[in-house]
Amino acid sequence: MPSPYRAIFAAPGTKAFSVAGFLGRMPLSMMGIGVVTMISQVTGRYGLAGALSATLAMSAAVMGPQVSRLVDRHGQRRVLRPATLLSLAACAGLLLCVQQQAPDWTLFAFTALVGCVPSVGAMTRARWAEIYRGSARELHTAYSWESIVDEVCFIFGPIISIGLSTIWFPEAGPLFAAAFLAVGVFWLTAQHATEPRPHPREEHGSGSALRSPGLQILALAFVATGAIFGSVDVVTVAFAEEQGHKAAASLVLAVYALGSCLAGAVFGLLHLKGEPSRRWLLGVCAMAVSMIPLLLAGNLPLLAVALFVAGLSIAPTMVTTMALVEAHVPRTKLTEGMTWTGTGLAIGVALGSSAAGWVVDVSGAEAAYVVPVVSGALAVVVGLLGYRRLRRPVPTGEGQRERDDEGEHQDGDHRDGERSVA
Repeated sequence: MPSPYRAIFAAPGTKAFSVAGFLGRMPLSMMGIGVVTMISQVTGRYGLAGALSATLAMSAAVMGPQVSRLVDRHGQRRVLRPATLLSLAACAGLLLCVQQQAPDWTLFAFTALVGCVPSVGAMTRARWAEIYRGSARELHTAYSWESIVDEVCFIFGPIISIGLSTIWFPEAGPLFAAAFLAVGVFWLTAQHATEPRPHPREEHGSGSALRSPGLQILALAFVATGAIFGSVDVVTVAFAEEQGHKAAASLVLAVYALGSCLAGAVFGLLHLKGEPSRRWLLGVCAMAVSMIPLLLAGNLPLLAVALFVAGLSIAPTMVTTMALVEAHVPRTKLTEGMTWTGTGLAIGVALGSSAAGWVVDVSGAEAAYVVPVVSGALAVVVGLLGYRRLRRPVPTGEGQRERDDEGEHQDGDHRDGERSVA
């Protein structure tokens, strides 16, 4: 492992919570596709499968920030374990209803409750932020590492989920996703030393982290970004089916994630200067432009190359987003703020996949790549309109006081150093 990554893992407890966070994040890429595979195999109704997947995404988008807000107030252990148990119980109910061929409304009810699964990625990033508070170089590398973990989950998660459900039994994919969630969350919450300090209500302040203008821009841009991801997944599967190689779709999409993974690994080694807001806008523009070649790919090998190149801009943009969230959101609401970006992605994935499916039915798969192109253009428009808000963080309340105190402390240390030199 290159030295910057070795350096961040020198802190006690970082390896353990990183592995636990990896296991707890696997359901992010396994549960939705597992539900689709399970329902399509048991009932043959792809419409029902897609509707349940969208229900899961929207439920997680609504419940995730609320769970994270409670975490900021009461701590990870006190909130994550009950939320996870509720999600696991709902998953068990869903699998039982599928097996017993229960009415459709029961499937939707249990799927909606599964969505209270906590945002484990936000929890691990909050731990890195607590450990390397004020150390921009180490925190940049830590966020890059977390982006790599995300992409590894999206490379292997769907393959594991689909493989288990098709080779073993239909419920195997969601079942193993639930097992990963249980092991990851309970192992993570057992590690007290690296858990961020909770901020009670009187210290936490009123209102949501989403009141930050900068976070609003990031979350809205991530809706468009999520639409890119959701539409690329759906159209790529349809395109591979039209080419007569539907099974190859998972490999092509894995190449997409691989490009992001490699870019994230390199990005973490760089010592970057300048404004994060400018890097973020460049990343969003690169993501949008990289969608255009997909319209010209006439076969699967060319599509794989185009998606690999497109993936190179994903992880660096995500890493920079986390740095901007930390700059724009008070520390007392950091976990909630990080979760809101995931909420934007989830909403965008649901919208993008639905729009892409409609265009595929009407015009075919190759023409449907216009959906991620349009989504990328919308992300650029949001970024350009909100760029001024992102350039100057305007934290309020607790976050502003902490930053003022840190600035005064650093100025004092600097003056003491000057006096000692004199």
